[in-house]
Amino acid sequence: MELYEAMRTTPATREFTEEPVSDEVLRRMLDNARFAPNGGNRQGWRVLVLKDPAARLKIRELYQLGWREYVAHVREGLVPFAAKDNGRWTGPAVDLAQARETPAPDAFGDNLEHVPALLLVLAEFGALATVDNGLDRQSIVGGGSIYPFCHNLLLAARNEGLGGVITSVLIRQEPAVKRLLGIPDGFGVAALIAIGHPRKVITKLRRAAVEDFTVVDRFDGSPF
Repeated sequence: MELYEAMRTTPATREFTEEPVSDEVLRRMLDNARFAPNGGNRQGWRVLVLKDPAARLKIRELYQLGWREYVAHVREGLVPFAAKDNGRWTGPAVDLAQARETPAPDAFGDNLEHVPALLLVLAEFGALATVDNGLDRQSIVGGGSIYPFCHNLLLAARNEGLGGVITSVLIRQEPAVKRLLGIPDGFGVAALIAIGHPRKVITKLRRAAVEDFTVVDRFDGSPF
């Protein structure tokens, strides 16, 4: 597939058929995705291919807890867990304990254990040159060495005639996920990626125009 076409036609796919994704295809995707840019070429990602039915079921249950927290924010008109204008998160904006007890139906999350392929992507903290540590705002830079790899997996899925989505909701239950899957200290959950044959192929995506987010020289400069 031509690169620009793939970039413009790779959606977040959350509905899949029951058709399996072979290990051969997954390995080919991973083999190509590994060439993603990353700081110092340290490749601080690790990938767990989740196959065990019992582990998948528990992952679904943990995901649902995080999803309920997410939805509780949305119900209040809030961006979930977003930092304030000062770049800091100052604490829960909703009652998280109550949120976790409040059902929030979601066709994707409620059937997560049935997704044809589930990849849990971990970040090795010691491999990330997190140069914004110590600034008076939340850190964002470390992810720049992990998420290009994750997006390469989505592009690889598109090239294979598959669909996928990068989800972060499971991170809300990271301690439980680490206990469940034997993940050692020094690693954190970066993403859960679901991959499969899409029930519906969506190729027309809506995004802001270039001039809406690109300016010349200064934040208040003229549109590019």
